[in-house]
Amino acid sequence: MAYIYEVGDVVKMKKKHPCGSQEWEILRVGADFRMKCMGCGHQIMISRKLVEKNTKGLRKK
Repeated sequence: MAYIYEVGDVVKMKKKHPCGSQEWEILRVGADFRMKCMGCGHQIMISRKLVEKNTKGLRKK
């Protein structure tokens, strides 16, 4: 399923972060995404390809 990602959206990923949360807030969109874990606040840079592959759901801001 093709999602349209925007800054502020919350993405539910297939795999859990070590803190136990599956939800990530999008802070930056492009070839790479900057995302913040909704559980612990940890920020990561991840490629668009990996985000699209592992997205389970999308909640708009």
